[in-house]
Amino acid sequence: MTAPASPRGRILVVDDDHYTRDVTVRLLRLKGYETLEAEDGPQCLDMVQREPIDLILLDVMMPGMDGFQVCAALRELERGKALPVILLTARDDLEARREGMHQGVSEYLVKPISSHELYARVHAQLHIVGLTRALERVEQNLTSSSRFTGR
Repeated sequence: MTAPASPRGRILVVDDDHYTRDVTVRLLRLKGYETLEAEDGPQCLDMVQREPIDLILLDVMMPGMDGFQVCAALRELERGKALPVILLTARDDLEARREGMHQGVSEYLVKPISSHELYARVHAQLHIVGLTRALERVEQNLTSSSRFTGR
């Protein structure tokens, strides 16, 4: 993992519905998050390869590539393997949740999204990202130190 894209976190919002994407982006920006937008799966995958991203908010039901297919494709990309994904969907059934977990989804939010729940889940995922990066820095320092001490 790399350094955070922004102090609060850089979030890619992926939804084919412009209104939903706009509302989600506005809510996140109110809390100081930097946001990027994609309207479909291929655009999301392209942005992940080009931009530093800390978290993805991903709609499940999109034309062409659905959210589950996007997750599977993300896990094939070097920059997407460990990227946390919060699925956003109107589908609240056990099968959808099961498929999301199978694809390595971190969280699952049902539309219409509660702003409080959105903020809590985004904060939790970005906190985990921060802890992971801190642990990786410690491991790198230990590795570097052991090379100099011969251990």
